[in-house]
Amino acid sequence: MKYGMNLLLWATAVDESHDAVLEQIKEIGYDGVEIPIFDHDAAAFERLGNKLDELGLERTAVTISGEDANPISADASVRAEAVTRLKSAVDMCRLAGSPLLCGPFHSALGYFSEALPTEEEWRHGQDTLREVADYAGENGVTLVLEYLNRFELYFLNCAADCARFTREVDHPALKMMYDTFHANIEEKDITAAVKSCIDQCVHVHISENDRSTPGSGGVDWDTSFAALKEVDYDGWMVVEAFGLSLPDLAAATKIWRRMYESEEQLATDALSFMKSRWEG
Repeated sequence: MKYGMNLLLWATAVDESHDAVLEQIKEIGYDGVEIPIFDHDAAAFERLGNKLDELGLERTAVTISGEDANPISADASVRAEAVTRLKSAVDMCRLAGSPLLCGPFHSALGYFSEALPTEEEWRHGQDTLREVADYAGENGVTLVLEYLNRFELYFLNCAADCARFTREVDHPALKMMYDTFHANIEEKDITAAVKSCIDQCVHVHISENDRSTPGSGGVDWDTSFAALKEVDYDGWMVVEAFGLSLPDLAAATKIWRRMYESEEQLATDALSFMKSRWEG
């Protein structure tokens, strides 16, 4: 098992000003970090990769898609823009040394068609991501799709649907992940959800129901960890928590108040919690 910390708790763009944070994360005992890829500054990602190498921290990455580059859009030019941007995100992964590009980039975050997902959208999404997966695989990167709850997007809201989507694409560089926050909202049976996707699942987000310190809220952690152990999961467990430092993501994360003592304390407590539940 590898334990990671998502840097979105601090920033959407990680630069030299966050070096002290990276050093803290290493000192706390994490194996790696999850890098946000929203801006595509090649020099910044190359520098970050070098810094993480220096600290001995491994890394994964996370990105999203917007309405103007939506992989499931009916507009071919919008889908083409999605391919361009996601390929660019793969390039940033390569520069930073991340073998995984995670996130809900299968469709536009925060966009709703006011209708059920269609078969045409399903096909568009698969065609778009198959093309990006070809490029990702050539560059040593695996795309890892994240399903989100119904309040953040309408396409791929549960583990079974996300697993079916990636199974049908059937590409070695396209897999999926499981997130305890979204599962807490969407899944009727946590164990069944984990079992439904484990053949496709290569990544896990550990996230509390209020997006603060894992273990401090209402997620059914006993069942969640037991299910992952039952299926012999042995990949990354990455803490995903959000604070008030990300106004650009406020509409998606819905963080309106501070819910923890400090970012360092959250990271410390989260690692202790994961280890106590997984290794204890």
